[in-house]
Amino acid sequence: MEYLSKNIAINLKGIRKSKNMSLDMVAEQTGVSKSMLAQIERGEANPTIGTLGRIVSGMRVEFDTLITAPKVSGYQMQRSKMIPTKELSGQYQVYTCFPYETDRRFEIYEIEVEPGKKYLSGAHGEHTEEYISVTRGELTIELSGERYTIQEKDGFCFHSDKEHEYCNYGEERLEFLVYFIF
Repeated sequence: MEYLSKNIAINLKGIRKSKNMSLDMVAEQTGVSKSMLAQIERGEANPTIGTLGRIVSGMRVEFDTLITAPKVSGYQMQRSKMIPTKELSGQYQVYTCFPYETDRRFEIYEIEVEPGKKYLSGAHGEHTEEYISVTRGELTIELSGERYTIQEKDGFCFHSDKEHEYCNYGEERLEFLVYFIF
């Protein structure tokens, strides 16, 4: 959930600056140490719920204000710094590139499946569509008793309201992007 830490970092710093407060002042009002606040603002700390509670109480802001994706003119996703949000060692890794936000009706994930392995995905909701773009290897999707093979550089879309499986029957790591549209 790296994106939550990033949201909190940007929002905390923005709130503090909009109130013309120093880190010392925020520490005094919240009971959270100056060094911890500085780490949170730099995105280096993963604050507990209790710490976040003290911050929102002391700063007199709503919890959502702290965790909601900030309005920015651009956002750079650095894949090299991401950790998997879901993985099964030696089989697959799932990375959240752009998570769902209330003001945008999509999510983007990168999925890697090792040779000869599969990743079972549950149904994603009645009105969800999934768009896939294969960036490396060959993807076989098993969906409703059918098999679809998608080659590298090709794409595939489907209604993802049923359980489906991403299969790598090849001899190299499979990598693909998944775009969920709600």
